[in-house]
Amino acid sequence: MARKGDNQKLKMLYLTKIFLDETDDAHGLTMPEIIDKLEAYGVNADRKTLYRDFEELRNFGLDIISNKSGHNVYYGIGGRDFELPELKLLVDSVQSAKFITDRKSSQLIKKLESLVSVHEAKQLHRQVIMSGRIKTMNESIYYNVDKLHEAINENKQIKFKYFDWNLKKEMEPRYDGMWYQRSPWALMWDDEKYYLVVYDSKHGNMTHYRVDKMMDIRIVDEPREGFEAFREFNAAHYSNTLFGMFSGEETKVTIEAANHMIGVMIDRFGKDIIIAPVDGEHFRTTVTVAVSDQFFGWIIALGGDVKIVAPGPVVEKMKDLLAKVSDQYTK
Repeated sequence: MARKGDNQKLKMLYLTKIFLDETDDAHGLTMPEIIDKLEAYGVNADRKTLYRDFEELRNFGLDIISNKSGHNVYYGIGGRDFELPELKLLVDSVQSAKFITDRKSSQLIKKLESLVSVHEAKQLHRQVIMSGRIKTMNESIYYNVDKLHEAINENKQIKFKYFDWNLKKEMEPRYDGMWYQRSPWALMWDDEKYYLVVYDSKHGNMTHYRVDKMMDIRIVDEPREGFEAFREFNAAHYSNTLFGMFSGEETKVTIEAANHMIGVMIDRFGKDIIIAPVDGEHFRTTVTVAVSDQFFGWIIALGGDVKIVAPGPVVEKMKDLLAKVSDQYTK
């Protein structure tokens, strides 16, 4: 423990620390308690000077409030940059995000807890206790995101390797470790995963890659390509047409569904979809989707209350997929 008066020059810093760490709207400190805590840091203080110190801290921007309870007056921090409900939301997001490893989640949450008092931090800690989730095992994604933002801000291309998991549960570079060189334009978060939207000059189009499957990302000293393509790129439309971010040929598809499925359609495609009643119990809507097995799987998962009715080729693809799956189980 520091000796009494050894850290007098640090008085205002320690006083700020005491207020931020140990007080909030519901927890204050009396003047004797504040004096004792400062003394533990090796700082002399008395009531008269502390009143002036409080006022200086208020002028600096700290919301120091006082509340009288019985014969005592309690001092503490009122407003902070982040309110407790806001931090609970951030903690939930960090904890549930699949693209952040367990270790990084714990580190980030610990830092968020430092933004409130020790009393409120306990509430954030209780907020962390959630059902187990499958988290990414690629620790580098935390730094990859930062490097990708750097490349985008500097208008530079990147190169990287892309991996798949093998049967040994090992990361295996795709195409024997081939380098991909692309022009990064935006990061998207879809279905709790991070995706990088890039311009592929070889094919002349916008496409995407999962960030947690990118390895050895390097910034290339070449300006990005695809400015015109990205200017016409609509992130919301792109995300809504894909299912699980799996690409496919964009097609206008008409879906017929029972009336109680309207919420499912709005959740997926937005409130701007046009709804046409079929009869008293069903409606139809036409949406643009990237036709893929993942889209068909989504339709199947909704059960018998939803079906594709047009166009014919998409209906036939759905029938072929159903027949193939049925055949697998019949055999």
